[in-house]
Amino acid sequence: MEFAFFFVDWLGKPVWMWLSFLGIVIALLVFDLGVLHRDNREIEVRESLLLSAMYISLGLAFGGWVWWQLGAESGMNYVTGFVVEKTLALDNVFVIALIFSVFAVPRLYQHRVLFWGILGVIVLRAIMIGLGATLVSEFYWVLYIFAAFLIITGIKMLAMEDKEPEIGNNPLVRFLRRRFNVTDEHHGQHFFVKKLDPKSGKLVWFMTPLFMALVMVEIADLIFAVDSVPAIFAITTDPFIVYTSNIFAILGLRALYFALAAMIHRFHYLKPALAIVLIFIGSKIFVADLIGLEKFPASISLTVTMVIIAAGILYSLWRTRKTEATN
Repeated sequence: MEFAFFFVDWLGKPVWMWLSFLGIVIALLVFDLGVLHRDNREIEVRESLLLSAMYISLGLAFGGWVWWQLGAESGMNYVTGFVVEKTLALDNVFVIALIFSVFAVPRLYQHRVLFWGILGVIVLRAIMIGLGATLVSEFYWVLYIFAAFLIITGIKMLAMEDKEPEIGNNPLVRFLRRRFNVTDEHHGQHFFVKKLDPKSGKLVWFMTPLFMALVMVEIADLIFAVDSVPAIFAITTDPFIVYTSNIFAILGLRALYFALAAMIHRFHYLKPALAIVLIFIGSKIFVADLIGLEKFPASISLTVTMVIIAAGILYSLWRTRKTEATN
């Protein structure tokens, strides 16, 4: 009887499945911070690629376990969500690199910001996915709003020119600087430091640029989640598949950042491919209704998504090969 709790359903899946997933995530975070990066140091591209390969392998291995436990359709939905979220993260990498540049975050401390940023993302995504799952279960028509939003977002991405966001003039940055004590210089790995207040002459807490960068990384992910959460719900409404595929894709982002930041220019033409993927994912819900299907086949969804993204990556690498050769 004492083990009955582990077999109770929570959000459609037994508690033991959720606890197993959370146990893996916690173990990975502890291993990363406590073993691999106990001391602050710069992460080279080679190490970044090796860590990324490990995280991608673990994410896909978990997808294999989902396939084995829940069936082929759930497994394919997980992989589709994982691939889409991983690709959406490429845009996030560009914005994070810009944030680090604006706040002059030394490479030595960038991993620290990303690590704590990931912890925030895990909580924020859980809240957003929980709200999304509740809405979809209570009001199924919300799924059509998600689908329409994805189609509109994809069309806008195809039509709009790339513009660098003005991080330094962000209203939140201006608000924090106006309302709180913020230092102009870094203080090592510290997010907060005690300094003399020039007005009162007393020791007070000051935010450092490192903490400002962390806040902006969290805000950037919140903005990107507005695209990625509807995208995964358009693939599957199973909260377990939605959350696990999202988190496994995001866990590897921290490791992948240091490699991608050095060659993000090589993936310039991936954005149109991603826009087409969002349009496809959004439209397949309406297509399934039109042709009388209960659900769009997961195998076709995965195949089309993989082909579009692979084409975008290969085309990007081909178009930028001359630029890379001259560098």
